[in-house]
This record gives sequence, C-alpha cells and structure tokens, in this order.
Amino acid sequence: MIGSIPPRTSHLSRRALCLAAAGGAPFLLDACKRPAGPDSAASDAAVSDTAPAIGKPEPGSLEWAVAGDWRSPEDRARDVWRHPVESLRFWGLKPGMTVIEFWPGLGWYTDILAPYLARGDGKLIEVEFAAPGDAASAKVMDVLRRKLAARPGLFGQPTLSAFGPKTGPVAPAGGADLVLFARTVHDWMAAGLADKAFRDAYAALKPGGILGVEENRAAPGDVQDPLASDGYVQEGYVKQLAMEAGFRFDGASEINANPKDDRHHPFGVWTLPPTRRSAPAGQPDDPKFDHGKYDAVGESDRMTLRFVRPA
Repeated sequence: MIGSIPPRTSHLSRRALCLAAAGGAPFLLDACKRPAGPDSAASDAAVSDTAPAIGKPEPGSLEWAVAGDWRSPEDRARDVWRHPVESLRFWGLKPGMTVIEFWPGLGWYTDILAPYLARGDGKLIEVEFAAPGDAASAKVMDVLRRKLAARPGLFGQPTLSAFGPKTGPVAPAGGADLVLFARTVHDWMAAGLADKAFRDAYAALKPGGILGVEENRAAPGDVQDPLASDGYVQEGYVKQLAMEAGFRFDGASEINANPKDDRHHPFGVWTLPPTRRSAPAGQPDDPKFDHGKYDAVGESDRMTLRFVRPA
C-alpha cells in the first residue's frame, strides 16, 4: 500500500501523472485536481532590488513573497483559507532560517518559501515522497526540479530530499530551524508513516527548532480512523504523535479554523474546495452532483499547531 500512494502533482504533465497514480490508493487523487503555479523560465523581473511602489510590500518581505505574481491566481485565491502570512509568522519563520517542507507537492507553500528564503539568505529543503518503483513520485520530483531550476533568480537553490518507508535522514541532523507539515499528516497516516515522519522531523531540527503543522481537523470526540480515510485528524492525535517523537507542544492558533465545516461530506474532506470531488475516488466525476452546499462551506476546518524540539 505504501509504495502505491500517489504524491501531489504539478500542472506540467498533470493528466499523465494522475493516470499513473490512478492504479494506487485513490483517496489521494485529489492532488490531481489542485491548480499549480506557473512553471516557466519567464523573466525574473518581478524580483527587483528597487524600492517598492507606494502600497506594495517591501521586496524580500513575507508579504512580498505571498503577493508575488509568480504564484498562480488559483493558489493566491486560496490565501483567504490558508492565511500564509499569519500561519508562517505563527510558526516563527524568519530570514536566514533553514526550513524543511515535507511533501511540497504542487508547491503551494514552495512558491512563498523559496523566494522569501532566497532573498533572506536562508535555505529551503524540499522533502518529496519516495517509494521504490513509484513512477508517479519520480515524475513529480522531476517536475519540481525543473520548476525550481527554471527560475534560480527567484527560487534560489533549494535542496531536494526524500521521505519514504526506507529513507534515511531527510536532512543533516540538528540543523534545521523550522519543519513544516502543511496538510500532510493524514497522508502519512494513510501510508503508515506518521510515526516515522515525526521522528525524522525531530532528528532534523536543532534544539529549540519548530515543527509547524496545518491539518484538517476532525470533530472533537470522534474516534480516530488510523488511516484518516476521510482526510480529517483529531487534534489530540496529532499532539500525541508529536510528543511521542519527543516534541513539546508550544501553541495553537485558530487562524485556519472554519466553523462552517461539519465534516459530514460524502467523499470526505475532498468534497470541499479546492478538490470538489463528486464521486468516489478513482471514479469519473458525477456531472449531476450538486456542489452548492459544499462550496458554501469553503475549505476545511484546520488546526494550526506549533511544536518545539526541547533544548
């Protein structure tokens, strides 16, 4: 099961990658419907050292990275649900940091982190899913490499690493300031790798380093499905995984909360935007499915947590 889980894909050869993934665990095929940012060698003129125009964010600032026109309109439209400036500040992102992003997929956060860290003399390590014989994962990693290499003036030179059932350390031990699990804990649970993900993150962080978690939040009191097959995870379960790996809980925020989400959706969290699933995973979309009720909810209710590796 582990080796067949398809990773998140990029818009480049998206259809081919999704077809390749269709033979695996279908509940993760939502990635195939998610929009991706531009992947071209277009001019990096947007990355300018000149003073910003009135009303525009200072080049190199976090606001500048979030407002960047290199991000796709679809990705930027989701800021109202994911609150990247507030979330990254809550997790303690600062210039000069070494940041590890587990399973960046289509690069929603990469398009923010890479320019920001490149401008601030920081370092970004992108950790993709690795499973022996998984052709879809290999294609996604190739897409990511080409996307980052196409615009070095914007993205800098992020390091690519891998995480999977048989991988070793994702980064040099004790060297990272911040590790991000941005809506990936349910993926690790589905793959049977949740314990390993938290342990690997702990090993990569320096004492005092932060693990930031954004995850679809299950209703309090519900029984936790070990595979998180509906895409929702108990907040207490995430805290338990982190603390068993050695982390200390350091805070929670309601930045990404959505009280309209009652979690009662026919196709799990993927019924909601941005995926808008209308049929069981792996089956053709149902053109008669009424999305109105679920579009009115918006994106899922999410926990936003911060953990610390003790000094």
